Amino acid sequence: MPKLKSKSSVKKRFSTTGSGKLRRNYAGKRHFMRRRTRRFLRTTRGTTAVSQADAKMIRRLLAGG
Repeated sequence: MPKLKSKSSVKKRFSTTGSGKLRRNYAGKRHFMRRRTRRFLRTTRGTTAVSQADAKMIRRLLAGG
């Protein structure tokens, strides 16, 4: 049976913390910044943890299953 490949798109979007949690970027920060409120731009800086409901599926895609 051949090796399983992990999804390249998932590798680019998510990373793992030291404690094993998944980290993601906030959505809506790629373009059209002039229409976003200043408050939105401030609160979506940096990264946040992935919800537990989504983490299981993302781990499976990262592991290549």
